Amino acid sequence: MSKNKTFAVFGGGSWATAIVKMLCENLDEVGWYMRSTYAIEHIKKEDHNPNYLSSVEFKPQQLKLSNDINEMVSYADYLIFVIPSAFLHEELEKLTVSLKGKNIVSAIKGIVPESSLIVGDHFYTNYNIPLKDIAVITGPCHAEEVALERLSYLTIACADEEKAEFIATKLRSDYIKCSTSDDIMGTEYAAMLKNIYAIAAGIARGLGYGDNFQSVLMSNAIREMKRYVKKVHKMKRDINDSAYLGDLLVTGYSTFSRNRMFGTMIGKGYTVKSAQLEMSMIAEGYYATKSAHELNEKRGKKKAKTPIINAVYEILYENKEPKKVFQKLTEKLN
Repeated sequence: MSKNKTFAVFGGGSWATAIVKMLCENLDEVGWYMRSTYAIEHIKKEDHNPNYLSSVEFKPQQLKLSNDINEMVSYADYLIFVIPSAFLHEELEKLTVSLKGKNIVSAIKGIVPESSLIVGDHFYTNYNIPLKDIAVITGPCHAEEVALERLSYLTIACADEEKAEFIATKLRSDYIKCSTSDDIMGTEYAAMLKNIYAIAAGIARGLGYGDNFQSVLMSNAIREMKRYVKKVHKMKRDINDSAYLGDLLVTGYSTFSRNRMFGTMIGKGYTVKSAQLEMSMIAEGYYATKSAHELNEKRGKKKAKTPIINAVYEILYENKEPKKVFQKLTEKLN
């Protein structure tokens, strides 16, 4: 595989900034699509993203910055999408150039509301991207720790093992270790589901539950994730691998987790809208909760048993009182 392939990152948030930082360790030039012209001009003058991970310094001459999505799609061979799933459809509607021949890499932890599909499946179904040209970047990894260059681990999933390893070589560094997987669907669903469980962990925290309950909640969450993922894509996988269990744990326990933070605010009595307004970052798990719940309900008698997802859905979308919902949930966990 040619070493001269070009990469571009689509998104201006903390995870997008972290991925650009990783790529800059290995590439002479990295494309970066951001909607904000202010952020682009700031990076050119001040060497850092003004809105996210501002401690990360870039060399502007190493970046090809643009707020034109078509220009960036035309430029790169590998397109890494880090746009929140709730806004991906809106951004893709701006496309006038073809995605044919491009390698699509999803670093998005959510479901596209307009299609009710995980991101990789959305590109496969709606843009006819072959599965061998779709990859997924998953954790366990927080952008904030990448900024601090703390040792972190990534999993790159792709049906094409050589392609997965090629992407991994562009992300590896002294502080980033990468492994590969062929479970595109499973890792992407797990990345979406763990955000819902992190919200549940946050709600429990906000309600005053302690570490003992938290451990039970997380152990039930990984089993629930296993049941759910098995229903949507049955294949041999070890749910205890870092891409599944590791990602769940870091999102459920870390103080950097925006989904846990969002859940904590809900547990403390914030409304969904007030919690969203107070947070400067998007909690993907809010949107994922509705999609995951509805997808499971559509299976009817074949649906997975998901008491934690159901509880979070009742709180966020049916406006039920968190305290009462969690009192009932505690009787369903073991």
